[in-house]
Amino acid sequence: MGLIHIPHPQISRRRFLQLSGISSMSLLFGGCGTPVFEDLVGAVSQPLNQKVEELIFKPQKLVPEFSLSEIQPEALIVNSFRYTPIIDLEKYRLIVDGEVNNPLNISMAEIKDLPLTSMIIRHVCVEGWAAIVQWGGIKLRDIIALAQPKSQVKYAYFKSADGYYESWDIASALHPQTLLAYEKNGAPLPVENGAPLRLASPIKLGYKQSKWVTQITLASSLSIFKGYWEDQGYEWFAGI
Repeated sequence: MGLIHIPHPQISRRRFLQLSGISSMSLLFGGCGTPVFEDLVGAVSQPLNQKVEELIFKPQKLVPEFSLSEIQPEALIVNSFRYTPIIDLEKYRLIVDGEVNNPLNISMAEIKDLPLTSMIIRHVCVEGWAAIVQWGGIKLRDIIALAQPKSQVKYAYFKSADGYYESWDIASALHPQTLLAYEKNGAPLPVENGAPLRLASPIKLGYKQSKWVTQITLASSLSIFKGYWEDQGYEWFAGI
C-alpha cells in the first residue's frame, strides 16, 4: 500500500502516540456521544493525528487476542445512534458498490457460506470503557475481494439501517482482523449489538465499528461526510 515504516520498531504504535501526546484518546472525550472540547479541537488536531497514525499503522500486523476465560460477557455497553432498527432477515441484502468491477447484492445465507473467522479482542469505546468480546463472522477483506475493487480505491464507506454512516481507510478495512460479525461470544449476534452484520476490529475505536451494516461503498476519494461523529469533531482515523 506504499506505507512508510517508522524506524526503531521497539517503540510500539500505542506507546509512540502516548509519548507524542496526540493519540485518539488524548482529545479527552466525555462520552461516546459528546466530546468535551469544541469541534475546533478536532478540526485542528485531526490532520496531524491522521498523518502520524497512518504512518505508524501496519496493515498486516496482528493484534494479540485473548483467551475464552478472559471474555467479559456483561462489559459491552449498548450505545445506539438513534434507535434499534427492525430488519427482515429474509429480505436483508448487503450491498457492495462504488469503484468495483463486480458489485454485490448478497443475502445473509450467502454471507454465512463464506469462511467463518472467530477472534477474541478488546472493544474500546472513546468514553473510556472497554470489553473483551468474542466476535465471529467473515473477514471484510474477503467481501471486498469478491467485489473486485479497482486499483485506485483508498476508502470504504459504511451505511447502516439506522442512518449511521462511517468511512475507513482501505488498509484498515483489509486488515486480517477486521470482520463483518454475525456472532457474539459464540452465539448469534443480538439485534442491539448490530445484527445481522456489524463491524468488529481491534484496530479502531468503537464509534468506527458500525452496527446494522447494509451497504459498503468503495471509493478513491474521501467525502466531506466522513462519519456521523467525525462530522461533529471526532478524529477520523481513530486507530488504537
